[in-house]
Amino acid sequence: MEIDKSKLSPMMKHYLDTKEEYKDCILFYRLGDFYEMFFDDALLASKVLDITLTGKACGLEERAPMCGVPYHSVSSYLTRLIQAGYKVAIGEQVEDPSTAKGLVKREVVKVVTPGTLLEEDSLENTSNNYLMAVYFGNDAASISYTDISTGELNTTMIDPKKVKDEIAKVGPKELITNRPEFLDSIRSLAAIANIYLNEDFDKDLLDKNILNDIFDRSYLEKNMIFNNHPMESSLSIVLNYIRNTQMISSNNINRINVYKSNDYMVLDLFTRVNLELTKTIRSSNKKGSLLQVIDSTSTPMGARMLRKFIEQPLMNVDLINRRLDITEAILSDFNLRENLRESLERIYDLERICAKVAYDKVNPKDLINLKNSIAKLPEIVTTIANSDSPALDKFKSSIDCLYDIYRLIDESILEEPSQGLKDGNIIKSQYSKDLYELRDIYNNGSSIIKDIEKREKERTGAKTLKIGYNKVFGYYIEITKAALVQLDLDDSYIRKQTLVNAERFITPELKEVEDKIINAEDKIKSLEYSIFKDIRNTIYDNIDRIQVVANTIAELDVYVSNAIIANKNSYSRPYVSESGQLEIIDGRHPVIEQIMGQENFIANKTSMNDNNKIHIITGPNMSGKSTYMRQTALICLMAHIGSFVPASSARIPILDRIFTRVGASDDLSQGQSTFMVEMDEVSQILKNATKYSLIILDEVGRGTSTYDGISLAWSIVEYIHDRIGAKTLFATHYHELTDLENTYDNIKNYSVDVKEEGDDIIFLRKIVDRAADRSYGIYVAKLAKLPDDLIKRADSILKDLEKNHLNNSESISQATGIYPKEENEEEIRQLSFDFVLERESKKNIPMDEQIDLSPYKDIISEIKNIDMMNTTPLQLMNILYQLQDKAKKIK
Repeated sequence: MEIDKSKLSPMMKHYLDTKEEYKDCILFYRLGDFYEMFFDDALLASKVLDITLTGKACGLEERAPMCGVPYHSVSSYLTRLIQAGYKVAIGEQVEDPSTAKGLVKREVVKVVTPGTLLEEDSLENTSNNYLMAVYFGNDAASISYTDISTGELNTTMIDPKKVKDEIAKVGPKELITNRPEFLDSIRSLAAIANIYLNEDFDKDLLDKNILNDIFDRSYLEKNMIFNNHPMESSLSIVLNYIRNTQMISSNNINRINVYKSNDYMVLDLFTRVNLELTKTIRSSNKKGSLLQVIDSTSTPMGARMLRKFIEQPLMNVDLINRRLDITEAILSDFNLRENLRESLERIYDLERICAKVAYDKVNPKDLINLKNSIAKLPEIVTTIANSDSPALDKFKSSIDCLYDIYRLIDESILEEPSQGLKDGNIIKSQYSKDLYELRDIYNNGSSIIKDIEKREKERTGAKTLKIGYNKVFGYYIEITKAALVQLDLDDSYIRKQTLVNAERFITPELKEVEDKIINAEDKIKSLEYSIFKDIRNTIYDNIDRIQVVANTIAELDVYVSNAIIANKNSYSRPYVSESGQLEIIDGRHPVIEQIMGQENFIANKTSMNDNNKIHIITGPNMSGKSTYMRQTALICLMAHIGSFVPASSARIPILDRIFTRVGASDDLSQGQSTFMVEMDEVSQILKNATKYSLIILDEVGRGTSTYDGISLAWSIVEYIHDRIGAKTLFATHYHELTDLENTYDNIKNYSVDVKEEGDDIIFLRKIVDRAADRSYGIYVAKLAKLPDDLIKRADSILKDLEKNHLNNSESISQATGIYPKEENEEEIRQLSFDFVLERESKKNIPMDEQIDLSPYKDIISEIKNIDMMNTTPLQLMNILYQLQDKAKKIK
């Protein structure tokens, strides 16, 4: 919208000048009790927020488009704009309108972005709000991320190829990078994970001086963050961005957690989504996720830490066992567990109270919540001290009870203070002598005047002396003229007014009392606000102590939660080691059993080792194959976060990654079909899996034709067996794949057992060590109440197809060179094109019926030169399509 600024009113010109500095933001411009938006911002915000668009006279012929939101409820509007992908600049009045001369001075006091939210209504209590910076150097990348609402700051060095996985693990709300083209490569991930990609990178963000402003040089050197180390760059981006947007220096970010990404199991975005770790696939809600089932935390800090445990499973056996030891100690002591739970339930969100203190957003009620939380710390220390478990020794000595902070708040802040800082009714009268006197005057002004009147009568001897008040002179002493004749008043009496029968005087004492009485309320509010700021500053200087306590309480809360859930759901302690053995006895799906009831859930055994790594799982739809595979993955993950698991016993090896491919859908935004998405996921698995990984593959190859699908599924299993050696659960309806057991010792067949009773089928949901002989798909369709005629027709078609089953099986055996053991008397030779030609040449075919292969010479040559052992399934598929296209052109 083109605007002639020369015609604008002074206020509107200032608005546009401010807007020019914050072009990428919607400007909230404070006018009285509203934040107003004008011109393009108003047109945009009125649509996004669904608020009324009006107009305002601005000096132009037409009124300026305008909309606004109330000051007192701005948080909800901010949240909606941020969630819609916008940034908001807050233009605040920085001087008192009642004393300002001319235009009230306004300045942008902060910029609100997805990664810098501090508004309480905009934040989730149980999850962090991370701002992440990714810095790409010449050969390496560094990642730093922080939550300014808790003060947490993390940094690491990472292989550039693994940056996407780290982003998926952290799940930041906002991401900044020095390589803008990188953002294009992660737009799909950002859309799924709801990440705001900040494309306004400024080189000034790389100014490393900010590190020295916040941290001691010795601290940085201790953490190896110096001499142009790449981590300096990502840290500087994050910290400068916070300073630029919040426009305030804060000390709640005062520690750096330097970590190694390979200390944690890698879980890609597909796996996190498929296993529904923190939210469900369908509704994106916590309810129905693993987190919801195992979260019995009592504090917001504990809830956030448990979420981090789930998102960052450990790979260190000692650290895992330390968590398990603490959980076991709490689980085995009922009184300890219940007493801790009761104390923790009364502790507020200490981390975010610290952030409010740091960013000058704390109110009196927050400090009362802080005091009441601190009051529970001695109880927790005493409860732990009564335990004789060595596993809890850390907590016995590490909890600072913050007695000085408690006393400060207890002596100063009223138990039921006003919410507003400038409304008064915040500070206890006994805390300040001046405040006590002002309140006494305010509450007892009339009696004070009476006391002065009585005293002056006695001092002067004027029995008719009285004190009055009017709006012109204020308080005054009135003495009749008759009485004045007999009095000798001292110099403190100053004549103010002469009446017919009396004289009116003022005294310095009376004017001083008058000033106190008349202005007492304003002075009380002003003094209380000043005292409150002093208290806040004292707490500000002790933020690091409170944060350490908050972190300790959060950790303890997670272990108490683990113990409560283990007791409630009959979980057992897993034995975690580096042996390579995976054995789960009576394993259950932690989420599904809560829906069905533990007594109705069919438990299953899983046993895998270095000699039994790949399980081909067949069985009908709805029989529980996917549930079984996912529960195996979830039990392994729960063990890695230090949780007890839903099984009677479990031996879990240290896994570096868990991969799942349990379904796909079209990615229309990237122009990819379901099958292409599936192949892309499988490709990523095959490129990144190791022999220490667990792979879950469900119905791979179903998105294309039957023979294409069988061929790909078959070769994928062989590739995992020959090249990777990862523990793999492979569910399939391609019964032909069960023949792999005949050739490879490490591949075993399993199925979900069923029981047939006449025309009815009962899914027993029990995994047995044999292949299934049928899929029962038509029966499942019948359960879904498809039309009877359709079911009968499908059954008829199935019987016709089954007549050709022998021929189909023979074709598969011929194609792969693998025959059932009972029919394969000779040693099975590896498939090659030469072998096929040799076999075909031995067939007795009349000369006039033999096929002339000469036109296919080039294609045959290309097939011969394919390096089967160094070509991925996806590459093979592309080669096959190219060869097919060439063959179609041959006449």
